[in-house]
Amino acid sequence: MAIESWDEIRTAWHVARAGTVSGAAEALGVHHATVIRHIDALEARLGVKLFQRHARGYTPTEAGSALAQVGRVTEEQFAQLGTRLTGAGSGIEGDLVITTLPGLVPLLRPALIELNTRYPDLSLRVETERRVVRLEYGEAHLAVRAGSRPTEPDNVVQPLLRCPVALYASPGYIARHGAPRDDAELAEHLFVVEDVEDARAPFDQWLLRQKPLPHIVFRSNEAAARRAAMADGLGLGFWYGESDAPDLVEVMPSRPEWEFTVWLVTHVDLHRTAKVQAAVTIIKDTLKQ
Repeated sequence: MAIESWDEIRTAWHVARAGTVSGAAEALGVHHATVIRHIDALEARLGVKLFQRHARGYTPTEAGSALAQVGRVTEEQFAQLGTRLTGAGSGIEGDLVITTLPGLVPLLRPALIELNTRYPDLSLRVETERRVVRLEYGEAHLAVRAGSRPTEPDNVVQPLLRCPVALYASPGYIARHGAPRDDAELAEHLFVVEDVEDARAPFDQWLLRQKPLPHIVFRSNEAAARRAAMADGLGLGFWYGESDAPDLVEVMPSRPEWEFTVWLVTHVDLHRTAKVQAAVTIIKDTLKQ
C-alpha cells in the first residue's frame, strides 16, 4: 500500500475507535464527508469491506479491525517520536506533559508553581487519568503514580514518598452521627469511597474487607467529588494532608495498612533531557519538604 494512504488508515483507526463517522470527524478535526471519502477510498483500493454500516454507526469487519490496529500503533509511534524530539533539546522550554491521578494533583501543586516560576518558557500540561499512560509511546514526559511499583520495561522508577492516610469527617457529620471510637463502631457509620468495582487503594481495600461492611452512601472515581462529599457531611472518608483543613476533622489516625507509595516514572529515552531532569529535581525536592 502506498505511503500516501496514511491519512486514510488513520481515519479508519478513528472510525473503529469512535464507532461513528461524526465521532471520528470530531477527533480528527475534519468534515464528516472527508471521513466517508477516506473509508470508501481505502475499501476500493484494498478490495475488501472494512466496516459494516448500520443505523448506530460503523462496526469494523475482521479486515477493518486489522487495519485499525495498524493505524493505532502507527499513530502512537508518531506521538512517541514527537515527544522524544521535543524533549531532546538542550533548553528547558516547550511542552512538559505530566500524567498523574486526580487525587495526587494537590501533592504536585508546590512543584508546579516552582517549575512555572523558575522556568517561565515551559508550558506545563497535567493529564489526570486513571489508566496507565504509555510513556514508551510518548504520551507524557513523566508520570506520578500511586500504588505498587510500576514494572513497565525501559522506565526509570523512583519512590517519591510514603503517603499517610487517615480517616476524616466534617464537623457537621460528627455533630449528627458522632465519631467512631474503634473499628467495631465503623459498621454504624456512613462512608464515602471510590467506586467499589475499581477500588485499588489500600485503604479502600481494607474497608471492603470489614465484617460487617460499613454503609457506603457515596461512590465516585473522582477524588475531588469524594473530598467534596466528605466536606458536605455525607460520610466518613479516607484522605491525606488535611491536618490544617477547617472543613474536615481527623477521626482515626493513619495506619501502615492504609498508606500508599507515590512513584516518579520517566522513560529512559527522555530521562536525561534537560527539562525532564528539571521537573524530576523540583518534584523530588518539593515533596521532601
